[in-house]
Amino acid sequence: MSAFVESVSLLADRINALEESSTLGMTKKARELAAQGHKVISLSVGEPDFKTPKHICDAAKDAIDAGFHGYSPVAGYADLRQAIADKFKRENNLDWKPENIVVSTGAKHSLANVIQVLVNPGEEVVILAPYWVSYSEMVKLAEGKTVVVEGSFENDFKVTPAQLEAAITGRTRIVMFASPNNPTGSVYSEAELRALAAIIEQHEDIFVLADEIYEHINFTDEGHFSIGTIAAIKDRVITVNGVAKGFAMTGWRIGYIGAAKWIADGVEKLQGQVTSGTNSIAQRATLAALNGPMEPTQEMSKAYARRRDLVVGLLKTIEGFKVNVPQGAFYAFPDVSHYFGKTDGTTTINNCDDLASYLLSEVYVATVSGSGFGAPNCLRISTAASDKNLIEAIERIKTAVQKLK
Repeated sequence: MSAFVESVSLLADRINALEESSTLGMTKKARELAAQGHKVISLSVGEPDFKTPKHICDAAKDAIDAGFHGYSPVAGYADLRQAIADKFKRENNLDWKPENIVVSTGAKHSLANVIQVLVNPGEEVVILAPYWVSYSEMVKLAEGKTVVVEGSFENDFKVTPAQLEAAITGRTRIVMFASPNNPTGSVYSEAELRALAAIIEQHEDIFVLADEIYEHINFTDEGHFSIGTIAAIKDRVITVNGVAKGFAMTGWRIGYIGAAKWIADGVEKLQGQVTSGTNSIAQRATLAALNGPMEPTQEMSKAYARRRDLVVGLLKTIEGFKVNVPQGAFYAFPDVSHYFGKTDGTTTINNCDDLASYLLSEVYVATVSGSGFGAPNCLRISTAASDKNLIEAIERIKTAVQKLK
């Protein structure tokens, strides 16, 4: 092979244009250091540290014994789609039938499906930032254009109606957001969502893609509110959820949507050509999760709330860290811009990417730079870890940044 050919990537342009997931990239580096014998504390990956509840695992074993070994229907088993429709009605006041439901291989897959189905090349997706790292890359794969609207630290990282209105153009196709939010833990209240919906209502060709994967990890007194219940826009809201976070089922890879039938049909059509139906055993386990007791989920949420308080309290003792109080999910998202431009004599911290790398190499604590989340002044710190590891990790962080002058 010639040097010329060797120097040119043979990958498709759409792949070369993609950014690597900053979360997965940092997790990979942390694993490499751990394999070298370093005592790494990883607070980078967004994954519950709890095990899947026993009754869900038992349902999976029963499904194997019962012979659920073949291809599953593209949109999901009929009884699971009914259980999801029932869950939407029971917990979210959303009136979807099984025909409005499509089960996919994780909520990430569900989000990507919807974007592919609704976005034409050149159309715009307004993403409320900070946002989960994959949102903008999914839009890029659909040949759409991302329009980022950034919520300020002072407003608990939430976008105002005026900001949303200013971002909408004649090319806007979707408004996309998560509540509770990854990476900030912020939760949009019912009043805040109704105010945003009032803006969207005025633009009849705009859809809302609502990522509610952290629904059950919500520490507010008000609780979770689904924007899809707002009558004026309900047929234009696609609600995405799954079992990864609330039921500690990340590896089972089950997500789902509730949407107008024509959108669900489009997603099913796409999925039929790409992945077909998702894992049969995982679907049977999900049926048990949705129809079973919620006490394990509630206990996990209580643990996350307690850890939130622990971590926020510890982070506030670090000079220069600006810390809000997350209202959901399992992350802290401090503003660390105080350290930009500082050095330990060897390493200079120019941005949050540098700081995340410095913390990993200096004290073996894996965090994630906020740059991939649309918040270049921040670090994402997962609180899905033991109290012992959280306390030690933040003490290490404190020691490391004290060297920066």
